[in-house]
Amino acid sequence: MNIVVLMKQTVDTEAKIVLNNQGKIDTNGVTLVINPLDEYAIEEALRIKEKFGGEVTIVTLGGDQATAAIRSALAMGADKALHINDPALGEVDEGMAATILAQAVKTLTYDIILAGVMDTDNGSAQVAVRMAEKMELPSLSSITKLDIEESLATAKRVIDGGLATLEVTLPAVITVVQGINEVRYPSVAGIMKAKKKPLTVLKLSDLGLDPSNLTAQAKVLKFTLPIPRQGGKKLPGEAAEAASLLARLLREEAKVL
Repeated sequence: MNIVVLMKQTVDTEAKIVLNNQGKIDTNGVTLVINPLDEYAIEEALRIKEKFGGEVTIVTLGGDQATAAIRSALAMGADKALHINDPALGEVDEGMAATILAQAVKTLTYDIILAGVMDTDNGSAQVAVRMAEKMELPSLSSITKLDIEESLATAKRVIDGGLATLEVTLPAVITVVQGINEVRYPSVAGIMKAKKKPLTVLKLSDLGLDPSNLTAQAKVLKFTLPIPRQGGKKLPGEAAEAASLLARLLREEAKVL
């Protein structure tokens, strides 16, 4: 079974975020990592491959900084990768990403396409399902459990008060959530092998796309960092005295009483 995984690279969640003069995230010198939710999609793809055989192909859209994240995915066990990297691209919104990825995936042989339900840097949860629409493929989103038998996928999704059980005929696009599996760490051997695995880099023209015909319909104007929290107050005195002072502060300063 041939599995395609859509992967995005994001700023490491533990990295210090710095904004430039335009209010955008400054990625200079910042390590980009696999979008954490996409790691679950990669792991699920590897488990499907281990059960049925086949290949796992990573597909990603991004600049040169994406290479490290791609190699990490290959080190986990993916077989090859397709990297769409075109300097002609400016800001890319979800619709553009869906269009480009659809054209890229069409060049591959696939039985199922997996992705994390959303990325951690904007949380739109749009790209995979919009790509499915452009490719006229069925899709399931926010899946917590996935079972495949021949050309039928059975999935579970958490809903208010319980679980929904869903079925879809393959090929299909399926997005997964945290907790669907336990993501493996790349082994030393996997890291070494990743250096020799096929990594194909394509420009938009290779996919029959013209950058001048691709325009972002939605743009991020700017980001703002959270307002630093003020330090807490330590209340002196015995318990009764401190409780009385706390009540007064909640009433007069916090205005919650």
